[in-house]
Amino acid sequence: MAQQLLMPKATAVWLVDNTALSFDQIAQFCKLHPLEVKAIADGEAAQGIKGLDPIATGQLSRDEIQRGEADVNHKLKLSEPKVRVPESKRRGPRYTPVSKRQDRPNAILWLVRNHPELKDAQISRLVGTTKSTIEQIRERTHWNAANLAPMDPVTLGLCSQIDLDLEVERASKGRPLPTAAELGATLQSATETENLGYRADREEEKEIDADAVFAKLSSLKSAPRDEDEDDRY
Repeated sequence: MAQQLLMPKATAVWLVDNTALSFDQIAQFCKLHPLEVKAIADGEAAQGIKGLDPIATGQLSRDEIQRGEADVNHKLKLSEPKVRVPESKRRGPRYTPVSKRQDRPNAILWLVRNHPELKDAQISRLVGTTKSTIEQIRERTHWNAANLAPMDPVTLGLCSQIDLDLEVERASKGRPLPTAAELGATLQSATETENLGYRADREEEKEIDADAVFAKLSSLKSAPRDEDEDDRY
């Protein structure tokens, strides 16, 4: 693993303030431009940065600084670190336990149906599968396609809800917003949402002839009286 200087600009601030090193030496050591180091010395740059002592952090020895001060052409070298930090391994497909590998096709089918915006690489990271398997499930050419049932990978324990939300958010960036036709629903106008039929019924009720109603009621009352008179005879 290649050694890297921690906080190069803060280290440059400290070297400018506490050593007699040239701007070129500090720039070479901190991977900065000499003009940037000169701006730091003039107070035009890095005004809010607190200097970091490279001797205290073990990245530069005092003897190395003295050699640099004695020889303008001397290039400062980083000190050997006392602790070796292992290199981070490149992340590959997510490891899936053997007991849960049989659930991966169901999880892939769920992701393909519910999140079509996800790319194959994202699905592969979530459930630990290959692009060929994803393609087979998407095209229904998988050997067990007839028996597959979509199942949430979070419920199956193949990935966390945070990882799923993160991948969906990444896939959704830059995508145009869905139109109303795509959503399958549209907003109705105000005239359509008003209950016009109910109002029409109320208006019809108001327009009913009152005289006709009373005449009908009178005929109903007179009918029983006529029947009583017939019974008397």
